[in-house]
Amino acid sequence: AQAIIENNPKFEIQRKRDISSFDTTIPKEVSLTENQYNTKPEIAEAVLVLDRLAKKMRSKRMREGAISFDKVEVKFNLDEDANPVGVFFKTSKDANKLIEEFMLLANRKVSEFVGKMKPEKTFVYRVHDEPDESKLAQLQTVVGRFGHRLNFKDKGSIASSLNKLLTDVVGKKEQNLVDTLTIRTMSKAEYTTHNIGHYGLSFDYYSHFTSPIRRYPDVMAHRLLQQYLDGEKSANEEIYEEKCRHSSNMEYLATKAERDSIKYMQIRFMQDHQDEEFLGVISGVTDWGIYVEIISNKCEGMVSVRDMKDDHYQFDQDQYAMVGKKSGVVYQLGDEVIVKVKNTDLVKKHLDFYMVGKPENE
Repeated sequence: AQAIIENNPKFEIQRKRDISSFDTTIPKEVSLTENQYNTKPEIAEAVLVLDRLAKKMRSKRMREGAISFDKVEVKFNLDEDANPVGVFFKTSKDANKLIEEFMLLANRKVSEFVGKMKPEKTFVYRVHDEPDESKLAQLQTVVGRFGHRLNFKDKGSIASSLNKLLTDVVGKKEQNLVDTLTIRTMSKAEYTTHNIGHYGLSFDYYSHFTSPIRRYPDVMAHRLLQQYLDGEKSANEEIYEEKCRHSSNMEYLATKAERDSIKYMQIRFMQDHQDEEFLGVISGVTDWGIYVEIISNKCEGMVSVRDMKDDHYQFDQDQYAMVGKKSGVVYQLGDEVIVKVKNTDLVKKHLDFYMVGKPENE
């Protein structure tokens, strides 16, 4: 049966996004409308109850093997002409996690409901396979440079070990690098009519049924659910599998466009900081140069080995390092270094640095 839910109470998500106390007054400093207003006590109490439930559900997911990815999002302060004048980092707070947990619950339960129907019905699943062992081994080698150890004895220990790693690096210089490498270690989630479960969430059944943005896979799930509730036969699997492939491909393009737009804005921001020095962390080493991520703004650029004229540097692949032949100076993955902006290229979305050296305290 279809239903229409009328939402009468006025309750806004606060900018602060912390849920910790019973307060019916929303001050203008944290209100999205920038106006103070009051909400009903029962609404505030309901939100606190939902918050407690969300935290219990999240804890249960973690115990059952889910992996917690809370990667820092790079955002920009813009002037009136939409030029980036500052960089800040967006993190997930209590209010975000409350909404996330109940969306996960809806997605899982709808998927499970249709997935257990007899006879079997065609449905759109969001699946995530187990990580590749060779990628896990590479991750172990890299994070070992920062003193972290991983346990890959079995499926359960992999998840708990990765969660510990992601918790241990919070607030540390290597956080963004480790977060990124860990995500790259994971298999790519995709849409399909063939359910294999979702490794990262530790769910046997999972679909995209609801979200803050309405995706086409959500719409397909809505239509199929209503079709089956109305007693209709199973949809054509081949047709929906093709729709799933298309959705996965479009998701890849959208994700790439988002990454490119962030990189573009980072380079625009750095254009106003030519010849300035920044403290960064070596995020990658190749035979043609050293990649450095600036700690204060997460902008990544490259120091070409051709520009390192104080010595003849050789690439040590086993140690993820560049080593000076005469001086013995080593620039290794994870090292803190000072770099200066050499060049910015918006068309190629490329940022070049000069290597200044290591901080004096090293």
